[in-house]
Amino acid sequence: MRHAVLALLAALALALLPTPALAKPALWVVKDADTTLYLFGTIHLLPKDADWHYDALDHALAQSDALVVEITDDNPANMTALVLRLGIDAAHPLSTLLSSGDFHRLELAARKAGLPSTAALNVMRPWLATLTLTLAPLTKAGLDPARGVDRQLRDMMSKAGKPVRALETAEQQIRFLADMPTAMQLDMLRQTVREADHASIELQALLDAWQAGDDAGIARLENDLMKRETPALYQRLLVQRNALWAGRIKAMLDTPGTVFIAVGAAHLAGPDSVQAQLQKLGISSARVPAP
Repeated sequence: MRHAVLALLAALALALLPTPALAKPALWVVKDADTTLYLFGTIHLLPKDADWHYDALDHALAQSDALVVEITDDNPANMTALVLRLGIDAAHPLSTLLSSGDFHRLELAARKAGLPSTAALNVMRPWLATLTLTLAPLTKAGLDPARGVDRQLRDMMSKAGKPVRALETAEQQIRFLADMPTAMQLDMLRQTVREADHASIELQALLDAWQAGDDAGIARLENDLMKRETPALYQRLLVQRNALWAGRIKAMLDTPGTVFIAVGAAHLAGPDSVQAQLQKLGISSARVPAP
């Protein structure tokens, strides 16, 4: 179930190790007579020295008139307010929702992740505790949200005077987790605790797939597992959102110009990807060669 969190954050934790100079993450293009739309899969945390640019990608960015990302209202004040409102429940601490054995394992996982204590974790709703446990070792390792691909793209386009738009709001994204039934959230937390010791191996495999532009590998490592383990969550986090985004992307073809669309890498992988949803609407996409 931890894979659901990574998928929601667009393979959030793919970057445990530095990205090699020859990394060429996948890029697709959708065209009609007067509109070009690029589709690029992102990750949200990177080491400071990571380099993910290559010629075809930079050409697409230079040609684009605007950028579309998942969210733009992720400023600290807004995110803090959302987390406090949707992620804290002091009336139902985790110690009362988990068995004594599960809570003890949570305490051990928290210490391994570098969290100072479980007091703050205890008053979190299960979805937020899961996210906190997933993120803690990454930020401790020096990964910087400000260096994430989507944030770099936003800064780059803003400095060029090009508009940046969003497919969703931060609250909508958080509610994909916060609105899950409590039982499903607790299952997600338990699995995160159980799999904590194997996380680095899984993340390295995902990183390798992203670096190589291996969308089939990303689908196999992320999407397929979530589909098998939690099909309802797979539908909620990936299929439904991909279908909604495909409809919005189709509408973009009505406006002449070039737009660069950057979303989490998991959304552009597998049989239910954004590209597959576009195909259902009669719109073809093509992989951009990265020689």
